[in-house]
Amino acid sequence: MSQYAMDNEPEATRRDTSDAESSRASRGWWDRNADEYQREHGAFLGDDRFVWGPEGLDEADAALLGPAAELKGRRVLEIGAGAAQCSRWLAAQGAFPVALDLSHRQLQHALRIAGGTVDGTVDLVEADAGALPFRDDSFDLACSAYGALPFVAEPVQVLREVRRVLRPGGRFVFSVTHPIRWAFPDEPGPEGLSVAASYFDRTPYVEQDESGRAVYVEHHRTLGDRVRDVVAAGFRLVDLVEPEWPEWNTQEWGGWSPLRGHLIPGTAIFVCAVDGA
Repeated sequence: MSQYAMDNEPEATRRDTSDAESSRASRGWWDRNADEYQREHGAFLGDDRFVWGPEGLDEADAALLGPAAELKGRRVLEIGAGAAQCSRWLAAQGAFPVALDLSHRQLQHALRIAGGTVDGTVDLVEADAGALPFRDDSFDLACSAYGALPFVAEPVQVLREVRRVLRPGGRFVFSVTHPIRWAFPDEPGPEGLSVAASYFDRTPYVEQDESGRAVYVEHHRTLGDRVRDVVAAGFRLVDLVEPEWPEWNTQEWGGWSPLRGHLIPGTAIFVCAVDGA
């Protein structure tokens, strides 16, 4: 759920939303809140570090996209790239990443980190993940660390688009809030340890302004839903990673905290493959 308040506190509710309404809300929310998000989390994310979630699982250690030595020369699409920190790490391994995000302001932060210039190591693209502006079979790998999928009403459409632009033998790895978290209050302390809602209620979480216009939307899918979405899009699920909270990580990030992280999972990472060679 969102962490940053608007000037006029929005109303939090659960209601249905369309894909178009979700997309408009996400673009506006991230454009408005990108500055504060990067100020608060930029140090943890780093300028060129690939972190899968608040637990701090690093791709340099996890190698979910494959061994770092094998990334050289690979074309990689990062979806929901934000300030392109993950793409910058991929470029340092010799890959050719494209960082895609819906938010213009987030991509401006990518330029800021790069010194205000496009240096050729990371291509930046502003686009909707549900309509990727790339040809079929354009990429060897794709990744998304909490990008796009939690915020779209039609996740299978996004997954099918990713499947379309990946070459046979490719891999897509994405992380989202662990679905079990939706049954608990979004609080880092003890109040966040008691079940307060039905895990099976898929009604989206919406923050809306006084006119009822959605300004933030997040969609819930159960673990089974996510698996079925992956398969429906034409992927084979290779692994489902649930990172444990490490002892070194003492930070709180919204509802993520050491207290909760040692007891219940906070992130789910889906490792998906495109069969064929």
